[in-house]
Amino acid sequence: MAKAKKQALTREDFLAQALVPEDEQPYKVPENWLWVKVNALVDLHRGVSYPKDAARNEKGDNDCLIMRGGNIEEGNLNFDDNVFVNKSFVSSNQYVKKHDVIIVSSTGSTKVIGKAGISDTDYSDIAFGAFLTLVRPREEFEKRLIAQFFQTDEYRNIIRTLAKGVNINNIKNEYIQNIPIPLPPLAEQRRIVECIESLFAKLDRTKELVQNALDSFETRKAAILHKAFSGELTAKWREEYGVGMDSWEEKTLGEIGQVKGGKRLPKGTSLVDEDTGFPYIKAGDLKQGTVLIEKLQYLTPDIQKTLKNYTVQTDDVYVTIVGACIGDVGLIPCALDGANLTENAARITDLICNSRYLSLCMSANTIQSKIKNKIASATLGKLSLHNIKSLFIPIPSLFEQQEIVRILDNFLEKEQRSCELCDIIEKIDLMKKAILARAFRGELGTNDPSEESAEGLLGGNKELVVV
Repeated sequence: MAKAKKQALTREDFLAQALVPEDEQPYKVPENWLWVKVNALVDLHRGVSYPKDAARNEKGDNDCLIMRGGNIEEGNLNFDDNVFVNKSFVSSNQYVKKHDVIIVSSTGSTKVIGKAGISDTDYSDIAFGAFLTLVRPREEFEKRLIAQFFQTDEYRNIIRTLAKGVNINNIKNEYIQNIPIPLPPLAEQRRIVECIESLFAKLDRTKELVQNALDSFETRKAAILHKAFSGELTAKWREEYGVGMDSWEEKTLGEIGQVKGGKRLPKGTSLVDEDTGFPYIKAGDLKQGTVLIEKLQYLTPDIQKTLKNYTVQTDDVYVTIVGACIGDVGLIPCALDGANLTENAARITDLICNSRYLSLCMSANTIQSKIKNKIASATLGKLSLHNIKSLFIPIPSLFEQQEIVRILDNFLEKEQRSCELCDIIEKIDLMKKAILARAFRGELGTNDPSEESAEGLLGGNKELVVV
């Protein structure tokens, strides 16, 4: 394929190539707005290429940080996992500038492809790698608004559609260049940005307060769990009933119950959304100490026959053993008695202790730390059944277990509203998406229909990248 290049055009030819035909415009916008192709508003730049042996984890005196897919968040950049190369590999256009948009354009994940982060400053020692594409808004437009377009659902839906094609793991430059974008007059661009930033600032403040409340809950929860499973929480109870700490024992999970793994589905097996009577519990369904029933999928009857020995029972304690959420613990609800369990989780069944006590105990920081230590020594970061069985758990009498569960459940019930704050955070993110959708439809109440059409902005720009 011929290399992309800038080509000088007459104004008429430029507009003919830059404007989106009316029958291809996604939706109606105000009369003085235009639908244009992204290509007319931005320049694209390729990422830095370098030999594998040139990369290092520590920064040298003349090195540049090279961002990769993991550095790109929705709307932001992070610098948690860094690679450095000598600046001799980096051209001037590859240093990240304020309002640049960095897009994940090549990845093995269809969920990550197209993710876009926005730079909030100019960098002299940060560039981007070959699997990313940099979108740089041009000076004659409001860069902040152009950058925000890449956070809209409109943009992500276009990328998802492209990702379903043949090149599902690569977004070519021309795909980005040909995306339609609504363009308001310059004064309106600036008013929209001011409105967006004002609304986002209020939402971010609310989100910060909510997150502080969540963090406070988690701190209180960790403290009371520590007291519960060290015996401090029920000290008065033991005194009242004449029971000493010598009634507590340390037992392994293998002594407390049977530890059993789940079952990997046969290759090529597809789960169905229709309720066949044979629910299959995936690792992603195991959250918040229980199973998210509303997200369950099901096995067909013929596949169920091959998995009948891997079903769970009511009040089995589950623990995830693979993945980012390894060590998550909870109870199997009665509605899923007989359900099938993923191979990415294990269950502890036939317990000689209170199942609720065990699930709460295993979620405490002390036991979670032990689990993490077991993971570090396990092959491929997997928590093996052997390592689960060898975990030591503090076990008081059944009566004291019941008292601990009563106190903890009472505490957790009162604090439940804190957990529900997670929904508020999700709603805030959805509200931002809704604000952006209205912004790019001219629905924020800022548009002045008497202002000159945005077409005037394109008059002085007579270069277009031709692929």
